[in-house]
Amino acid sequence: MSATFFHLALTVKNLAKFEDFYSKYFGFRRARVISLGDDAELVFLKNDDNIYLEIFPPEEDRPYPMSEADGPHYPGLRHIAFSVDDIDAMVESMGDDAVITLGPLHFDDVIEGWKTVWLKDPEGNIIEITQGYRDQEDLA
Repeated sequence: MSATFFHLALTVKNLAKFEDFYSKYFGFRRARVISLGDDAELVFLKNDDNIYLEIFPPEEDRPYPMSEADGPHYPGLRHIAFSVDDIDAMVESMGDDAVITLGPLHFDDVIEGWKTVWLKDPEGNIIEITQGYRDQEDLA
C-alpha cells in the first residue's frame, strides 16, 4: 500500500489576508469551502502541484508567541518550504510582504548554488524559500 501527501492544516486569524498571500506568491487557489456554521468556514487551498493547505478558523488564542528565524527548534512543524528559480527575484517581487526572519544564507559548502531565505506569512508562520537544492545521488 502506498500513500501520497495530501495537505498541511493551519489555523489562521485572517483568512482573506492569508489566502491572498499564498495565492499571489505561491499559486494556491480555493479548491473547496465547507461551512462550519456560525459564519465559520473550513477552506482548502490547492496549488498546481496538488499540494493542499487546509485552513481552519481559530477557536482559541495562541498560548505563546510565534517563532522567529527559521522556525521553532522544539519538536513540531518548523516551517513550510517552497522552491523557486531565483530567491532574489522572488523576494523583490514580494516587496513589503517579504518579512525576512533569516538570510538569505548560502549553503555552497553542501550543494553548490543552494541558497535559502526565511520569512513570515501574514499569520507569522515561517516560510522557507530556497533555490538550488538537489537530492544526493549516492544514496543506496
